[in-house]
Amino acid sequence: MDFNNVQESFNHYRTMSLEDMESRAAEVKTEIDTDPDADVTKLNIEIEGIKEAMENKQEKEQGDDEEVEDRNFNPITGMDVTTQVPTENVEASAEYRSAFYKTMLGKELTDVETRAFNQVQQRADDFNTTGNSAAVLPTETLNEVISKARKEGGLLSVVREFNLPTNISVPIGTPADKASWHTEGSEVDAEHVETTKVKFEGFELLKVFSLSIANKRMSIDAFESYLTDELAATVIEAIEEAIVSGDGDDKPEGILEGVEWDSDNTVDFSGEYTNFTEAMAKLKKGYASNAKFAMNHATLYKDVYGLTAEDGRPLFIDDPKNESIGKILGRDVVVDDHIPDGTILLGAFEYYGVNLAEDMMVEASRESSFRKGLIDYRAVAVADAKVLVPEAFVKLEGEDTP
Repeated sequence: MDFNNVQESFNHYRTMSLEDMESRAAEVKTEIDTDPDADVTKLNIEIEGIKEAMENKQEKEQGDDEEVEDRNFNPITGMDVTTQVPTENVEASAEYRSAFYKTMLGKELTDVETRAFNQVQQRADDFNTTGNSAAVLPTETLNEVISKARKEGGLLSVVREFNLPTNISVPIGTPADKASWHTEGSEVDAEHVETTKVKFEGFELLKVFSLSIANKRMSIDAFESYLTDELAATVIEAIEEAIVSGDGDDKPEGILEGVEWDSDNTVDFSGEYTNFTEAMAKLKKGYASNAKFAMNHATLYKDVYGLTAEDGRPLFIDDPKNESIGKILGRDVVVDDHIPDGTILLGAFEYYGVNLAEDMMVEASRESSFRKGLIDYRAVAVADAKVLVPEAFVKLEGEDTP
C-alpha cells in the first residue's frame, strides 16, 4: 500500500497491535535492503508512519517510567537509542566503523551511528564539498591496511612508524655503549646519550577510484575488504616506493637519496662472497645486531643465491622454519622490488622513519561521475618518510646498476 504522507501511514497503522506494526516494519526494511527496484521514498514515508503509530500506542499502553524507557528501543532499526557513543578513540568504535561505511555507500545511519560519525566528522570538514561525504578511515581498517602491507614484506615491514604532527623536531637515540663493570665504592660517570633530531614534513598523497552505484547494495564487510585492498595496493605502495627512491621533491626522501654515499659506506658489488663481509665491516658499531640485507627479487636469485665461500659454504641460507625468506651472514633478508637491480642495502632499518601525520581520509563524490553512474572515492593521506641516522646504512652496488 502506498502512502502520500506520514499522516496517512500513521492513520492506517495506529489501530493495529504493536506486534503487527513491528512485523510490517521488518518487511519494509527487508524490501529496502534487498529490492533494487523498491520505491525507497514511499517506503520511508510508511516507516515513519509506523514509528509514530508505535510511539502513540506505547504512550497509551505503558504508564510507568520503566516501560516508557523501553521505548528507546527502535524495532525498525534494531538499535537502542540510549546506547552511548565512546568519548575517546571514537574512530576505533564499532558504531563509527558502521557509520563510515554506510556513509560511503550512501545508506541511512541509525541515531547512534550518526552521533558517532558527527564526533569525528568535524575533522573532515575541510575536505567536504556540496554533495560529497568525507570521513576519517576507521582505526580497524587503517590497521588492516598497514598489516596487509607488512605481511607482503618489503621495507615497510621493518622501518619505524610514527604518528606525529608535522614540523616538530623529534630526538632519536643512537646505539649506546654497553654497561661497564663497577669497582665497589668508585664513582660511575653518567653516559651522555647521543641523539639526532628529525623533523617530518607533511606531503599529501591522493588516490581516486570509482565504483558503480550498483555497489550501494554491497555489504559493509565486502566494501571494507575492497577498500583495504585498494588502499594497500595504491596509497601504501606509493609510500613503499618512496622509502627506497623518494627524491624529497614534494614527496618523502628515500634511503638511496637520503644518505650521502661514499667509499666509507659503499661496496662495489662484483658477485663475490667477500663483498658481503666487507659491507658488514663498514657498518658502524651498534647497528650490526639488528641489521638486515635488502634487495629485489631478481638480485637475490640471480646474483646472490648461488654465491659460496672458498670452502663451499653458501652465502644465502633459506629459512623456511621461521617462515622468513632467509639469511645472509646470519642477518635476515628483506625482498623489496622497489630496490634497483644490482643494488643491495645493509642497515638497521629502524633508523628510517615513516610518519602518517593525520588519519587517512576517504571522500565519496556522487557528482563528478554522475553521467556514468559511478561513485568516485578519494583517499587522502598526509605522510613523510626520511632517514633518521645515515650511518646506520651501507650499500652494495654493481657496476651495471642503472
